[in-house]
Amino acid sequence: MAKVNPGQFIREVRQEVSKVTWPTRKETTVTTIMVFIFVFLAAIFFFVVDQALSWVVRLVLGFGG
Repeated sequence: MAKVNPGQFIREVRQEVSKVTWPTRKETTVTTIMVFIFVFLAAIFFFVVDQALSWVVRLVLGFGG
């Protein structure tokens, strides 16, 4: 791999960063809210599945029911 001097490296980094399309504040807010909603829904789903499996195991093993 060819060695690059630090000045050229910084210029190339700045050039690449200028190509990045940064999200707007609104896009970031909406995406964050959607993540929280989906995390909440996933938590509820896994809680319900866990409770159902727990009930089935207790029923099969005769610990309750």
